[in-house]
Amino acid sequence: MPLTHSCIHDYLAQSTAGALPMKSFLQTLVARSLGDTSKLLTALGLFFLAWGTISPISTLSWWLRDGNRLAQQRPELPASDIATGAGPPCYLVFLAGVGNVADVDLAPGEDVFLTQMAAAVPNCVVVRKVFPYSAVSDNVGGQPFFRWVWRLSERTGGEDAPARIVLKIRNLWRMALSADSRYGRAYNRGAAATILERMAATEPVPLEADEPFQLVLAGTSGGVQVALGAAPYLQQWLPVEITVLSFGGVFDGQTGFNTVEQVYHFYGQDDWIDNLGVVLFPSRWEWTLGSAFNQAQRAGRYEAIAIGPHAHDGDRGYFGQALVGGEAPGDTYLDLTLEQVQSLPVWPSP
Repeated sequence: MPLTHSCIHDYLAQSTAGALPMKSFLQTLVARSLGDTSKLLTALGLFFLAWGTISPISTLSWWLRDGNRLAQQRPELPASDIATGAGPPCYLVFLAGVGNVADVDLAPGEDVFLTQMAAAVPNCVVVRKVFPYSAVSDNVGGQPFFRWVWRLSERTGGEDAPARIVLKIRNLWRMALSADSRYGRAYNRGAAATILERMAATEPVPLEADEPFQLVLAGTSGGVQVALGAAPYLQQWLPVEITVLSFGGVFDGQTGFNTVEQVYHFYGQDDWIDNLGVVLFPSRWEWTLGSAFNQAQRAGRYEAIAIGPHAHDGDRGYFGQALVGGEAPGDTYLDLTLEQVQSLPVWPSP
């Protein structure tokens, strides 16, 4: 029963008359307030649960309409996007975290990271425009409801604005689709097709090279799950050796681990979000010995690297541009990340 003005008036009248102590009135007020809050939280929980239940619909609709062709063959590319010779020896493809809402919505530090990687490894083609939270890399603005939420988030600003949080939850459900054994095959094929198309649009791709080229899929947060999900299909379609770079990534322990050559998982001392994958996915638990993740770990194909005092995101994140320790002169958090990444043995020689 809601606590209306008349209820409050009756309580105060009874309290004034001595029929009801003020302490009892306050206890009742608090109890009913908590009851209303629990009802609100329950309603929100049911809403997000229902949302998650229907989230596969757009992916399944796309699969029935256009995606089924990918079950038997790789995407068709224009002749101009296919390399006639050996092609580039390396591609670096970046898949952003769940806070990303568009294929061009990179954080400033992420953009600097890719620019500096392009300069440090000039024979590795950097691919930026991949939105990992859609089977067809369709920005959230491509859906009417989320277009409205996106515009609202742009006006209100801030990562903690309610509209922005709704978009992040939307992306979390898409990440869950990638890890789902039922819908992941459709979703991940779409993501792989988008990655291939973006690679080819950036620099023509050799489809039939004699020697495999290096494909490095780098991601943060949920982008790592999508990278691992797309890896088996990219391996089928291209002559590649695939390496995954995870920056605080959240991923399951089955998808992609039997395909990739190596996974480097960078984690920060102040990043607790990357531990969610260990908690949420039984295939990441130590005693699930037969999981693809644990097999890769025993074979040395998975390596967890403590990168520094990084948080999950923001100025102290893996691509943060704040000074470590807050004092100049010194390295930024991004500098520490670049140093670790550039020292990996995956980059082709100049």
